[in-house]
Amino acid sequence: MDKKAYFPFTAIVGQEKMKRALILNLIDPALGGVLIKGEKGTAKSTAVRALTEVLPERDEVENCPFSCDPHDRNCQCESCRSREDLTAVKRRMRVVDLPVSATEDRVVGTLDIERALRTGEKHFEPGILADANRNILYIDEINLLDDHVVDVILDSAAMGVNTVEREGVSFSHPARFVLVGTMNPEEGDLRPQLLDRFGLVVDVKGETDIEMRTEVVKRYLEYELDPEAFLERWRHEQEKLRDKISEAQKLLRTVTYSDEILRLAAEISVSLGVDGHRADISMIKTACTNAAYEGRNSVSGEDMKLAAELVLPHRMRRKPFEEQRMDITAVFEMIESREGI
Repeated sequence: MDKKAYFPFTAIVGQEKMKRALILNLIDPALGGVLIKGEKGTAKSTAVRALTEVLPERDEVENCPFSCDPHDRNCQCESCRSREDLTAVKRRMRVVDLPVSATEDRVVGTLDIERALRTGEKHFEPGILADANRNILYIDEINLLDDHVVDVILDSAAMGVNTVEREGVSFSHPARFVLVGTMNPEEGDLRPQLLDRFGLVVDVKGETDIEMRTEVVKRYLEYELDPEAFLERWRHEQEKLRDKISEAQKLLRTVTYSDEILRLAAEISVSLGVDGHRADISMIKTACTNAAYEGRNSVSGEDMKLAAELVLPHRMRRKPFEEQRMDITAVFEMIESREGI
């Protein structure tokens, strides 16, 4: 084959919550990314890399190192904004890997200070964040990454801009990406302040159902024996999912929610002792995105249930060394008790 044949996303057995969290972030990158926590061998990395074949296409400026959107001047780099003759090309979103050993300069890029002082020209060598703009930035074993580098990445993800400053010289470029991190909690956890910055967090475990485990092994062996034939067998499902994601992106702009939904989100957060307002906002945005994925233009109680499961557990207040637990049944009862939702 011309390129590496990743295991098809739609062929992954089980792990529905993880797959849905990834899909929702593709539909709306503004959700804030997803952190996938789980023991080894639970298809975390497989699922992320498998996204490659279901990522939707979008227009980007030809030969731009930041893959700028030719139709949105507000999100373009300085070079693209200064030009009128932008050539648009269709390209699919990509998964950009960030190695755990990456230094800050490798992540944010570097400025040639000597050249800037000598000629007055800014020469910027793009880093990983430049490559990740309008794509997926994937960090495996994110809990082993230097905390300072994680802070820089999360700041860029929140602001949508990467700014590099050296010796009084600065350069900025757009850095809007879907952040996906995977980790094994047995190897250490992220600080609560960093956890809160992820829009969604999913805990995954190995399948315990015998039939499901059997199917996992069966599909993996079939794929390993003949990747091309296996990919062809799942091609139709892959195309269906890609089209569904594209349609959901269009429908998302029309999704509405009631004041009762807003009040419900606030009450759930207060009842669980969640700090700040980030959880409420994430819950509403996630519920809207899930409604769009399901082909609906209004938020329902089921959308709020899924949003609560993905948004709240990692944001609950806890004492040092205290295990994080959330009574999801009580949250579901709150949602179900509302008439008309």
